[in-house]
Amino acid sequence: MERDIKKASVNGIEMAYSIHGEGKPLVLLMGFGADGGVWELHVNEYQKHFKCIVIDNRGVGLTSQPKGPYTTALMADDVAGLMDHLGISKAKVAGISMGGAIAQELALRHPEKVERLLLVATWAKFNNYATVVYENLKKIRAQASLDVFMELLQLWIFAPPFYEKEGCLANLKEGQKGYAAQPSPQTQNGFEGQLDACMNHNAVDRLGQITVPTLIVVGDQDIFTPFEFSRLLHDKIPGSNLLVLPGTGHVCHWESIEIFNPKTAEFLKG
Repeated sequence: MERDIKKASVNGIEMAYSIHGEGKPLVLLMGFGADGGVWELHVNEYQKHFKCIVIDNRGVGLTSQPKGPYTTALMADDVAGLMDHLGISKAKVAGISMGGAIAQELALRHPEKVERLLLVATWAKFNNYATVVYENLKKIRAQASLDVFMELLQLWIFAPPFYEKEGCLANLKEGQKGYAAQPSPQTQNGFEGQLDACMNHNAVDRLGQITVPTLIVVGDQDIFTPFEFSRLLHDKIPGSNLLVLPGTGHVCHWESIEIFNPKTAEFLKG
């Protein structure tokens, strides 16, 4: 996916984005530490049906990386501001991990802007265990080389079966090298700001206000944002649907892409 990066001044920052395809708008929100380019394998499918707005969130990529803390509410307002800048009154919205938390806030704070909601490997509120994991990630990233940090993160987000598939271990090692060699690495300020947003996100008592069609996707071996987090979202969001991808972890959208892409595209087209 070639990205023709553009920037817009919104909500006090310069926000980087790219647009792919034509049709009804689909806003794509990635998880912490990753820029919008990580949507590539999904945009290859989605752009056949939608005008995809691929965003670098506050704190990563070519978007401003001010010192935090950030909140998911603040980052949702970033997205709303970009939609206004682009003249998009309403869009389908997909968010992975932190992006899913931002998407929840967008639907709650700006309900008129959201037509459909796809929430992948995300949460309504952290428990103490998840909070300690994320605090530890702050410490490790501040001390480890980027390739070593990515190796650790991969162990958290990919399920064990993925490591046994032909060619996947080599691909993971290439990913470690690519993360270390990226031309615009995420700053520690951006990383810690995003993790603060993740840890402090709490939409539990407001989820009943989300009334748009919602699909929640999770891997049954996700140890990073466990299944019970998605079960809570499903229980609290009226009329939501839950898709569980067997044998996958936090990045179920990559590990089972042959199921994820068509299933989610079908939902988003509805």
